Amino acid sequence: MAQTLISVSALLLSVAMLIFGHGLQTTLLPLAADRFYFSDFEIGAISSAYFVGLVLGCLGAPLLIMRAGHIRAFAALVSLMSGAAILHPVLIDPYSWFIIRVVSGFSLAGFYMIVESWLNESATNENRGTIMSVYIVIVFGAMILGQVSIASMNISSFVPFAVASVALSLAVMPISLTTATQPAPITLVRFRPIRLYQTSPAAFVGILLIGVSQGAIFTLSPLYGSQIGLSTNQSAYYAAAIIGGGMMAQWPVGRLSDRMDRRLVLVGLGAATALAALTIVVFSPTAFPIAILSAVLVGIFTQPLYAIAVAHAFDHAAPEDFVETSSGMLLSFGIGSIIGPLVASLIMGQIGPSGLYVMIAAVSLTMAAFVLTRVFTREALTDDEKTDFEYAATAQVGSVISPEPLDAEAEEYVIPPEEFPAYEDDIYNFDTPSDEPEDDTGGGNGPSEDDLAADNKDVGAKGDRSGEPVLETHPETGKSEKPDGS
Repeated sequence: MAQTLISVSALLLSVAMLIFGHGLQTTLLPLAADRFYFSDFEIGAISSAYFVGLVLGCLGAPLLIMRAGHIRAFAALVSLMSGAAILHPVLIDPYSWFIIRVVSGFSLAGFYMIVESWLNESATNENRGTIMSVYIVIVFGAMILGQVSIASMNISSFVPFAVASVALSLAVMPISLTTATQPAPITLVRFRPIRLYQTSPAAFVGILLIGVSQGAIFTLSPLYGSQIGLSTNQSAYYAAAIIGGGMMAQWPVGRLSDRMDRRLVLVGLGAATALAALTIVVFSPTAFPIAILSAVLVGIFTQPLYAIAVAHAFDHAAPEDFVETSSGMLLSFGIGSIIGPLVASLIMGQIGPSGLYVMIAAVSLTMAAFVLTRVFTREALTDDEKTDFEYAATAQVGSVISPEPLDAEAEEYVIPPEEFPAYEDDIYNFDTPSDEPEDDTGGGNGPSEDDLAADNKDVGAKGDRSGEPVLETHPETGKSEKPDGS
């Protein structure tokens, strides 16, 4: 385990630095936009733009990865995100910020895609859960640190934007200097919403509505804090408290869902979220300690919802459909998250900051009511039929949405090596020993063209252009390996 963590330490360090910069921006941008006199709707549109980019990234980022490989694609995407961050104080208008946030969302989608597929490739079935849990803790921790770091900065200055950009830029270094072998080609799957709905209506519709509420609270909670009279520092802690509450609740709520019908857990969390939101609307707590306590409660009730809903979808999906299910549910969540900030900002513009929690209460009640109807429509699974809750499994590990229809009869959605030109580059084959002797004449270290032709003929359809066997997915372990089992 320790050796595996050491092998991915560079990757985890990059994750920490990038998510720190990303967390800083999520708190900074709505507060800065309000300081620059953007309207509530403009702030909501900018918040939605991030999720627009996230959805587009699920569709478009694979093309970049296929062309350049994981390491180069990582460097390109993170550099793009860093450049976008520093443009905010340069181009101060809502239209520019909308485009910038689309770029940031696209880059972050590719980042998650690369990181999670890399971690999944480095892990074994025995330690995958632990490694992914460490990864998720780092993501939560870095996000919270990024959010509260704004407390020491002046949001009217250039400094916080520069700090975010520097943190993102530094995230490129550990991966660019790593000697680890990049993972096998990413898996492509199709987004088939009708099939996802037929597999688990409660999970599909639930996740869409969860995206609406969580997209709004994730991006607009700093603005809410500022509008109810909290200082900039206090608004940053308010937003971080929501994430912190969710971090504390993920594991115990997940384990609770293992012991009962997950749909009842979703109903309970939805009802509790609505109750907490309506309480905030009625009493409008402005005292900082009480506001923080309410934010923690909202985080406890809202943040585990996505993981529980995806776990419920996995309960009803065949193992071979887990990748498609995970990716499809994430895309559904992203679509809902685009809608949430727009609707919430419109309501906030009409009735004030409490409009955020009015919308969250309404959406949460709707989600709970729909899932409750499914409880009476479909019989609950037994404990033996359920998949053990594992929060790491709800991440979009090693999968992306295909921008084109794929062959539904295909057993595996894996990119053929001929369509993955990045793997022609020998710099990505660190662990592949060469069996060919060096050319004593100094004419080159590789085999001759005749040898390559013979190797390719032997390997057939499963060989890449260098004659080296292509990594395949083992049907039991899920690990990538060569056809000979090595």
